[in-house]
Amino acid sequence: MGATSEARQVGGGFLIFDSDPALVVTPEDFTEEQRMFAETTRAFLEGDVLPQDEHIERLDYELTIRLMRKAGELGLLAADVPEAYGGLGLDKVSSTLINETLAQASSFALSIGAHVGIGTLPIVFFGTEAQKQKYLPDLASGAKIAAYCLTEPTSGSDALGARTTAKLSEDGKHYILNGSKIYITNAGFADIFIVYAKVDGTQFSAFILEREMEGFSIGPEEKKMGIKGSSTCPLYFEDVHVPIENVLGEIGKGHLIAFNILNIGRFKLGAGCLGGAKETVALAAAYANTREQFGKPISQFPLIGKKLAEMNILTYVLESMVYRTSGYIDDMLKNLDHADAEAGKQSAKAIAEYAMECSINKVFASEALHTIADEGVQIHGGYGYVQEYKVERIYRDARINRIFEGTNEINRLLIPGTLLKKAMKGELPLMERLEQLQEEVLSYSVAEGDGPLVEEEQLLSQMKTLFLIVGGSAVQKFGTRIEEKQEVLSHLADMIIQLYAGESALLRTKKIVERFGEEKADLAIQMTRVYLREALQVMEQRAKETLQEAASGDVLRTQLSLLKKFTRASSLSTLALKRDIAASVIKSERYIVY
Repeated sequence: MGATSEARQVGGGFLIFDSDPALVVTPEDFTEEQRMFAETTRAFLEGDVLPQDEHIERLDYELTIRLMRKAGELGLLAADVPEAYGGLGLDKVSSTLINETLAQASSFALSIGAHVGIGTLPIVFFGTEAQKQKYLPDLASGAKIAAYCLTEPTSGSDALGARTTAKLSEDGKHYILNGSKIYITNAGFADIFIVYAKVDGTQFSAFILEREMEGFSIGPEEKKMGIKGSSTCPLYFEDVHVPIENVLGEIGKGHLIAFNILNIGRFKLGAGCLGGAKETVALAAAYANTREQFGKPISQFPLIGKKLAEMNILTYVLESMVYRTSGYIDDMLKNLDHADAEAGKQSAKAIAEYAMECSINKVFASEALHTIADEGVQIHGGYGYVQEYKVERIYRDARINRIFEGTNEINRLLIPGTLLKKAMKGELPLMERLEQLQEEVLSYSVAEGDGPLVEEEQLLSQMKTLFLIVGGSAVQKFGTRIEEKQEVLSHLADMIIQLYAGESALLRTKKIVERFGEEKADLAIQMTRVYLREALQVMEQRAKETLQEAASGDVLRTQLSLLKKFTRASSLSTLALKRDIAASVIKSERYIVY
């Protein structure tokens, strides 16, 4: 498997091709301009948002609106809106960095995130020229606030099962909407609503609604476990007359908008989780240094250090994944002409290319933050369970991330499902790669070479081969029935996630070594070594269970024997590495890479 420049352009290509570190975006590549946007965001948080934190958490609509408009004045709502429509038209790396930095604002970050992401982007990517001219300048400035309305009482993960209907009026000038939506973020104060309904009960379509439209009403605030400072309400439509010029995209093609906007939402959620992870590492490390038990700070106890090391490692891997993916999406969208009549179709195709990577980011990020927040509370002990300490809120707020933007269970089904569809369409040479596999397996040998990450490169290669063996066996056994084998699909998804995560960390670390030298890259090298070995263990467990489901008898025994060949790793004390990593985190009292 040789490196290829084409691999960056193909969604799912990381499973087949070697990736060139030079073609992967990492935080070390940030420009001064990109860092400036992060600093602007941080200054806004520290000066305007965090001092009002308690009031925001009490769901003060007027305060949230005022702060969102201040964010608009600073350009923080305009990153993804093209300049022609009052935005900044920034690259996706910049908007990701803004999104990550905002995460410290908790519920307020969600309010902004829903507005700039799933609320505004449907018009950016799929709106007509007239719709963009009418709505985007106000959305970019914060004069108007947006909400995205997909979920219904009887259709959560089954979005296309929506029952809200739309019927063309007799005069042909309006669509008349009837139905309801639930769990709509920003509903209490939003002005513009992206609403999905079925025309004549069958054609799933998208519409732009305005708050003042007659027959449109908003229900009471939900009482939530977390994200208490964000607005979450149901919506009701009773003969709401929506002008035909407010149809978004094409009638019957609403799924192209819904699913692709969800893909972007999944990726953006990953960036928000990254910001939360970094904050939690800093809070936990600082607390561990000040909290004394048995005559010394608890940071000096090895079990606390191990937790901090593992939190830092997960954050490093997540950061590597998020910015790698941002680079991919940026490449696909940077040349998009938003004024082109075909912009919607081009956007859908571009976003769909990395649908699998977006789902990977969403699942990994939400579960990584859950683990990190949980350990953050544990390090705080009883104090972590009281509201005086921020880690308590981070823990509660983090729980929604595994439900938002499609549950993690749904995304685990989508990951291998998307891969197989791309292969069947000829968009990814997966079947050809599987045909080459048998010969490679028989002639397999451990590669030799010099450098600090040679074995990690070998481990990654083993992981790719392992996935192809197991995935190929499952497809061969179940054929088209594999869609019914949800446990198998989930296991394959976990293997794919570990591969993308491990490779993202390895590629980034290789860039750090090349740019700064081995000494400065030492911590990154250690984290990569630990993560890849533990990822291989996860893959081995998933592989065994999948093979046991797909085979039996002599065939299974042969496959399990082959499995051992590709799950070997040299003896290395990951505990010793984690002690070194912990020492760096404890000393710096923050998330640290070098």
